Amino acid sequence: MPHELVNTVTGAIRTQDLGVTLMHEHILIGYPGWEADTLRPGPSRADIVEIAVDKIQSMQEIGIQSMLDPCPNDLGRDVELAAEVASRTGFNIICATGLYKQDEGGFSHWHFMRSIGRGVEAMAELFVHELTHGVGDTDIKAGIIKVATGEGKITDYEYDVLAAAAMAAVETGAPITTHTDQGTMGEEQQSFLVEKGVPAHRVIIGHSCGSSDHEYHMRLLGNGSYLGFDRFGLDILVPVEQRIDALVALLEQQQEGRIVISHDSVWCTRGEPFPAEMLAAMDADKLFNPTHFHRNIVPALLSRGVTQAQIDTMLVDNPRRFFRGEPQ
Repeated sequence: MPHELVNTVTGAIRTQDLGVTLMHEHILIGYPGWEADTLRPGPSRADIVEIAVDKIQSMQEIGIQSMLDPCPNDLGRDVELAAEVASRTGFNIICATGLYKQDEGGFSHWHFMRSIGRGVEAMAELFVHELTHGVGDTDIKAGIIKVATGEGKITDYEYDVLAAAAMAAVETGAPITTHTDQGTMGEEQQSFLVEKGVPAHRVIIGHSCGSSDHEYHMRLLGNGSYLGFDRFGLDILVPVEQRIDALVALLEQQQEGRIVISHDSVWCTRGEPFPAEMLAAMDADKLFNPTHFHRNIVPALLSRGVTQAQIDTMLVDNPRRFFRGEPQ
């Protein structure tokens, strides 16, 4: 049965009202342990709100209406801050429940929970509660489950998170979005989740643009999941030309119906994990700029023969279909 509504941080809205939607942007992240660095606490809450409001207003000026912030529970998520920003701007923000990959997430806590016999089931219970009742003592409900795996391997812990996500998704009907490193392990994620009962079309294999392997992309699409081409601007990881070439190759085969777009921009951090000199050496017009795709990538795609209709499908139709749960 189609899901007519999707949870946002300010309440459920109709999926048909999402409009132009970016499917992977971050208001705020914080790597576990950030609070121990008392010399570098990062921006204040008030500063984060103002930065986020400014970013969203720049998005609204070019017609973007909604975004998914897939920050998992253990990466600095703050749903009340997101709700404040959404309320001030009238912008739709969907938040996530879930856990990050082992090497950069909250592994220690859940490793202990597993040692006392409360691993996968406790994770699943948490995810279900946040999807159906709210995060913590708030009534802010997550609209999606976030999972993540590292490069070239899925650890036992990451399989536990995938298993818990699948349990929660089957129980609630919620969709799942994933993090992959360097375009690896997407097929393994897809296969595991589907074997656990999650419909393939309810899964986005995130950061698929980290790979230029066309056949890898086509296999994922052929098995029914969405691809996240969602790191535009992170040229430090993959040259933009490679991402564009890989996307154009798919669009030339009319595969736009299962691709979603974003930047993986990070607007603020808890602590200061990125040294100022490193950020200064990067192209600020592209890095962590949620308007980069519209202003710079769309013209490049159009010049390669991609149609505006294909772009609209990726930005408008696919997010709506994905959250609605429409099989293709």
